[in-house]
Amino acid sequence: MRELIGPCSNCGKDIYCRDGFLDGVYVDGKLLCFECTAEQKEESKNEKKLP
Repeated sequence: MRELIGPCSNCGKDIYCRDGFLDGVYVDGKLLCFECTAEQKEESKNEKKLP
């Protein structure tokens, strides 16, 4: 079963609930797809490395 939850707050990609599992992440009041979540983690990781 697949149910539309809503669009990614960052890129607009549709995020679904598939058989009870969310195909994304809900963070700080925003719904994000896995790709955008990975990008944000990479960006925050790179920011921490800067002096």
